[in-house]
Amino acid sequence: MPAAFEEEPTLASVTELKNAPVPAARKPSDAKVRMTGQQRREQLLNVGRKLFAEKGFETVTVEEIAAKAGVSKPVVYEHFGGKEGLYAVVVDRETNYLLDSISQALAGSRINGASARELVEQAGLALFNYIESNPQGFTILVRDSPVTAQTGSFASLMVDIATQVEDVLAAEFKAHGINDKFAPMYSQMLVGMVAFTGQWWLDVRKPKKEEVVAHVVNLAWNGLKHLDTKPTLALKKKS
Repeated sequence: MPAAFEEEPTLASVTELKNAPVPAARKPSDAKVRMTGQQRREQLLNVGRKLFAEKGFETVTVEEIAAKAGVSKPVVYEHFGGKEGLYAVVVDRETNYLLDSISQALAGSRINGASARELVEQAGLALFNYIESNPQGFTILVRDSPVTAQTGSFASLMVDIATQVEDVLAAEFKAHGINDKFAPMYSQMLVGMVAFTGQWWLDVRKPKKEEVVAHVVNLAWNGLKHLDTKPTLALKKKS
């Protein structure tokens, strides 16, 4: 008896087969998206920045950085040479960002014909804006830099900012008959006062930053406004 032949497919069955949904390709559950070198570098910087702010340079280890980033220790060494290199890049970035912010605020105010007091206000606001938007970065900057760090210490940053404020004070001193050779010293005083107030405000966050800056400038400016041309210690006058 001859073998039975299979039934030939009809046009309807072919059309139905063509229109059938194609099942989506399944990805392995452990598949990972591979980062580019630059993406990995940025990831390590973000991880390091957070850890340095929370624990400080001395406490954080390469093992901890690698674990948080989900990589092996050699990856950290490959990108930064170690914890010190990663820390240096983090500090340099924060330093440059803060200095640029204050420089731009002063430059923009000068173009708009701002008064000396308004320039001081703008510099203060630029610092507090940075503290508000980058609390981790500011926390890192105000801590003592490790002995291995060559650049970016908070002290050197304050010197850079004071140099810009110095020009503003020197012009005011000349206008009021005060020897402008003391402008560098007064600029250090002014910037130090604002910076230390910023450290305090980082923890308490009250009152609002605009109100804090207004009070700082009030103290500084009214003090500058009534400066003696040749100040002496009150104790010296009594003796």
